[in-house]
Amino acid sequence: MNAPAIRAWYFSESSKLLRYGDAREIAIGVTHEVTGDLELCKRGLHASVKPLDALKYAPGAIVWRVELSGNVLTGADKLCASHRTYIAGGVDVTDTLRLFARQCALDVAHLWDMPEVVRRYLETGDESLSAAARDAASDAAWAAASDAARAAARAAAWAAARVAAWAAARDAAWAAARAAARDAAWAAQNTRLEAMLLEVVWGGK
Repeated sequence: MNAPAIRAWYFSESSKLLRYGDAREIAIGVTHEVTGDLELCKRGLHASVKPLDALKYAPGAIVWRVELSGNVLTGADKLCASHRTYIAGGVDVTDTLRLFARQCALDVAHLWDMPEVVRRYLETGDESLSAAARDAASDAAWAAASDAARAAARAAAWAAARVAAWAAARDAAWAAARAAARDAAWAAQNTRLEAMLLEVVWGGK
């Protein structure tokens, strides 16, 4: 009897094609398969149960809800399977990821003397302020010596203004978690991001 399929998250580039010379099309309802022995990071179809883990490997901001089945290997932050079925998504979540990154940075805003332009960018998402906010957060990082929590808070604000949305979300979450109780903050951020992504791909289901 086959084990139940495992639901997970996967991000693709805007081309919606598999990478590394494969180039098969990704679409809802499609199942990709690989044969032969699986090896994490080297051979197989990957995805992560937690969306923050999936962001570590994201090449773009197209999110997919997938099911992994067949032979499945389990790693620390991702899975590797012989079969991956795309059950929802195919959506560009650039705006969602930027909102998530800004929220992560605001979570630790109280830990440092945040420049006004940084706060305005984080609260409004006005992209015309992005470069100024990034510069201001970077300048503040070179100010008088401060503790690690303040440095991480500034790093979260800087990361939120990154151009690549998936990198901004990943880096802002990591920096904000460093500024708080890391494991608890990371878990809370993962819960937040998963709720945001589920709302986009399935209306919150």
